[in-house]
Amino acid sequence: MSPAAPPPGSPAQGSPAPVLPGPTPAVPLRVALPKGRMQEGVLTLLRDAGVAVRLGARGYRPAVALPGAETKLLKPQNAVEMLHHGTRDLGFAGADWVAELGAELVEVLDLGLDPVRLVVAAPHELLGPDGPPARRLPARRLRLATEYVQLAKAWVADQGLDAEILRAYGATEVFPPEDADLILDNTATGETLAANGLSVVAEVMRSSTRMYASPAAWADPARRAKIEDLALLIRAVLDARRRVMLEVNVPAERLEALVAILPCMREPTVAPLHGARAFAVKAAVPRDTLAALIPALKAAGGTDVVVSTLAQIVP
Repeated sequence: MSPAAPPPGSPAQGSPAPVLPGPTPAVPLRVALPKGRMQEGVLTLLRDAGVAVRLGARGYRPAVALPGAETKLLKPQNAVEMLHHGTRDLGFAGADWVAELGAELVEVLDLGLDPVRLVVAAPHELLGPDGPPARRLPARRLRLATEYVQLAKAWVADQGLDAEILRAYGATEVFPPEDADLILDNTATGETLAANGLSVVAEVMRSSTRMYASPAAWADPARRAKIEDLALLIRAVLDARRRVMLEVNVPAERLEALVAILPCMREPTVAPLHGARAFAVKAAVPRDTLAALIPALKAAGGTDVVVSTLAQIVP
């Protein structure tokens, strides 16, 4: 008997079965972690958000407890460039370097770490006696030393000054007065400037460590979702650092008066105390209000005040 013919549409006898396409592999989220002075603050923030980072002794690719992510340690300036060119999806850098390099990035979250001002400064003796500092500079060709060459050029043009820009590689404050008339540098407190006999002429911008995404990653729904999830965890830690959990007991007749002065996120949690006409009130309040708030709560009839720290707050 002849073998039966295969049904229509089925593979012929002896031919290989068709290969069905498998699932498309997930594209990893390529993260640039900072190398240098901002590293400790960012890694501590990630750890507090539940994302542990394990650094190797010499390696530049730390292990991170973030599913679907691969990381590389980069100087913030390099991270900005890689994000701009799209070879990194997410990174941490100062706003000053994003402005200096003219990078087109998406600012996801301002971490508020390492806040600095970018200022132009000059020796006290260089400045004239009258008018705002930027107008007290001598009317001659000036020399300005800085690491921020593009920002310096823009400031000089905006002020209508005649100035030569000298690129510095750190320790910019040592240039005046022998090697430069002015500097453009970042400062947190101004103490280093003052210690070197320099006065602030102008503030160019303010900067802090921020979380940035490349435009391509932000436009991709899958990668954007991962970035927003991480931002949610980090924001929860930042919110918790700004608040504390405050608990206070209050007699029933004083409850409304006490609740009225609590700076809550929404509404406080109120629970009756066992065997008494009194309530326990709990609320997450701004840390910087405690000095005035606790005496006010006592005056409103509050007792047994307890303040505790928070790890994360997710609205």
